[in-house]
Amino acid sequence: MIVKECMTKNVKLGSPTMSLTEAAKLMKEGDFGILPVSDKDRLVGMITDRDIAVRAVSEGKDPNRSYVGEVMTKKVLYCYEDQDLNEIAKNLGANQVRRLPVLNRQKRLVGILSLGNIAESGANPKEIDDALIHISKRK
Repeated sequence: MIVKECMTKNVKLGSPTMSLTEAAKLMKEGDFGILPVSDKDRLVGMITDRDIAVRAVSEGKDPNRSYVGEVMTKKVLYCYEDQDLNEIAKNLGANQVRRLPVLNRQKRLVGILSLGNIAESGANPKEIDDALIHISKRK
């Protein structure tokens, strides 16, 4: 099975100039914990609900006056929509991440793939177990 067959296709995008409050509201409305960040049609980062809590609020930043670009993760790991799910499950574990943006071969965002998507897909259970074990290990 390939990524495209089980990824979440309806993806909202944030921008680096969006306030943390705006990003959090968008996450709440869509019931998701990760927001890809784009600038001029390019993926430039990712921000999670945890980033907002740990990198901003816990440090006393005002979420109305602080911006996504200040706390987002700029190193974006991703996969392609035509990649094999078992291969991606290994990559999730190796990189200790639970979700990846999915790009087409023109490097345009087409979805998000989560460990949950992979588990629901019926992919190799051993690969899923291994990924979860590696993701859960402390760095």
